Amino acid sequence: MADDTEHQFWYNMRTGEVEQGFVSPSADRVGPFATRNDAAHALEKLRANSAKWAEEDRENDR
Repeated sequence: MADDTEHQFWYNMRTGEVEQGFVSPSADRVGPFATRNDAAHALEKLRANSAKWAEEDRENDR
């Protein structure tokens, strides 16, 4: 399914909408996600990853 972009979901950062397939320009979307629900929670996932990576960077700087 990794190559089946028509059945994957994306979160549009500009509109806040979930899209299936390549609907909007790549600069506006993040993904892919396997489900519509996963894409709908994209911002939460991005924030969690960002916080995790920032903490890892702080630990590596010690």
